[in-house]
Amino acid sequence: MKTWIRWGGIGVISLAVLGAVGWKVVMHPETASLPMTAGIGAHPELPQPNHTFFPTINVATPIGWPDGQAPVAAQGLSVSAYARNLDHPRWLYRLPNGDILVAESNSPKTDISTLKNRIANFVMGKVGAGAPSPNRIILLRDTKHDGSADTRTVFLDHLYSPFGMALVGNDLYVANANAIFRFPYHDGDTRIDAPGSKVTDLPAGYNHHWTKNLLASPDGRFLYVTVRSNSNVADNGMQVEEGRARIDRLDLTTGKLTPYATGLRNPNGLAFEPESGALWVAVNERDEIGSDLVPDYITSVKEGSFYGWPYSYYGQHIDTRVSPQRPDLVAQAIMPDYALGPHTASLGIAFSHDADLLPDTWRHGLFVAQHGSWNRHPKSGYRVIYVPFADGKPSSTPVDVLTGFLTPDEAHVHGRPVGLTLDRAGALLVADDVGGVVWRVTGKNE
Repeated sequence: MKTWIRWGGIGVISLAVLGAVGWKVVMHPETASLPMTAGIGAHPELPQPNHTFFPTINVATPIGWPDGQAPVAAQGLSVSAYARNLDHPRWLYRLPNGDILVAESNSPKTDISTLKNRIANFVMGKVGAGAPSPNRIILLRDTKHDGSADTRTVFLDHLYSPFGMALVGNDLYVANANAIFRFPYHDGDTRIDAPGSKVTDLPAGYNHHWTKNLLASPDGRFLYVTVRSNSNVADNGMQVEEGRARIDRLDLTTGKLTPYATGLRNPNGLAFEPESGALWVAVNERDEIGSDLVPDYITSVKEGSFYGWPYSYYGQHIDTRVSPQRPDLVAQAIMPDYALGPHTASLGIAFSHDADLLPDTWRHGLFVAQHGSWNRHPKSGYRVIYVPFADGKPSSTPVDVLTGFLTPDEAHVHGRPVGLTLDRAGALLVADDVGGVVWRVTGKNE
């Protein structure tokens, strides 16, 4: 009897060990074979795809920021909270008078129900993106000019997963998940009660990648609009990707929406480079072919250009999962300007030329918020970086601006950076959606 118990105990332990090993294989069927640096730069290293039966899932559980704790700023910089206790702050926009608009938003949860999407929704819930959308825009104002917002009002509410914002004259444009709306705005307004008018519909229905961003052209004639793909690599056919994976341009005079650049899987942050005037975008690339592929990137955007999705990545590297193949389109695919590492989820961008409260070494490039990976082993992103520029192009290796979002063991996350903007004084503001904070970065002596 004692022998049976002993062997039975060993059997139970063995089953538990096998179960743990099996779960690890399911969650982490592969791991990166290259250092992160290999996937960064103008010519990233692109190994052979690593196809696995299960995609890699490697999430960090959100735990928030303990009292008095903040991200770690780079040497010579300091960080403080501009506003706390926000509800999933995703995107930032600075009005001309210095007020900061914060889109509190999350997915509209209109995705179709497939096994893959159920897994994705589970993962998004684990990383802090599963809560109902607040569907509003908050206005923050620093009346004391001390680097923190002392006025907070609900500026617009009853929206539909809002994201991008742009002011042109007295018209404030807001990109919901399904349409662009226009609202009347007057300098100093702290709330808009007037009903908005719909300017144009945007691809919606089910909305796997729901965010839409806006950027007004310098002359106020156009709005550039990002529309993300509805799947990883056209998993449900190209018919449901109609009008997606692209940057559109909306003519505000005629109301006509036309494609500006296509083949961009998940375009997010938009900004004009100050010296060249070129439009730049941050793009999240595809998943499920290994921890080393595919690097997310920043690139200048050429009108009429095609960047490969879903048929190829990083130029003309063919994705064999897509059927039917389109060699005619692959032959047109343009290689992006600069890779930022695989699965970093690079989202918000802001050029730093007006960052007057930062030292000069930080004022000649591009800030990028990396929301962080859920499907790379080991994890990547979870930081704000700075990419130096010269002559309108990235000129050297990115450097960290803010870190410390991940715990040292990488099992938990305090927050995740998303939207970026510069405040009127020249400090960098960072929306941390999981932490519920807008952080403010300045030089040490400011």
